[in-house]
Amino acid sequence: MSQRNGTHIASGIVAGIAGGLVASWVMNQFMAGVGPKLQEAVQGKQASSNRGQSEETQEPKDDATMKAADAIVSTVTGGQHLSHEGREKGGPVVHYAFGAIMGALYGALAEGLPAIRAGFGTAFGSALFTGADLFAVPALHLSEASDKQPVSALATPFAAHIVYGMTTEAVRRLVRAVL
Repeated sequence: MSQRNGTHIASGIVAGIAGGLVASWVMNQFMAGVGPKLQEAVQGKQASSNRGQSEETQEPKDDATMKAADAIVSTVTGGQHLSHEGREKGGPVVHYAFGAIMGALYGALAEGLPAIRAGFGTAFGSALFTGADLFAVPALHLSEASDKQPVSALATPFAAHIVYGMTTEAVRRLVRAVL
């Protein structure tokens, strides 16, 4: 690989990390703001009021990032688990780290494969939703399998990943213009 190509890939990675971090924040804002309204429109009022709560206890339940944080700590420490408060703090760390890593991958690939940028990042967001939410998260037992949920329950997470992909591409382009 030439110095020029290596420089482009390194710049792409840096731009992708920046894009992934900003996109992770935007995704959180989407899920907190528009997300419940979208879910209510798709599933009805009862679905959005029960979202994030266990039906039996009506207490907040751990999301996939909180479960991942606990699994990481358990693996590293040889079996120690996080308290609920620790999982609440660790979940966002996992979310932003994953967003940055996926952004870095996207940024590197975008340098050599222009097709990866299809739809201004929407193809990337769709692929990420499919790979992470539909396959990896259930396979790692971080959430229930998507085939056990109504398809309508996937509308908000899918839309959030589209927002993530578009934001990653927008920020990646801005940073690449500077680098």
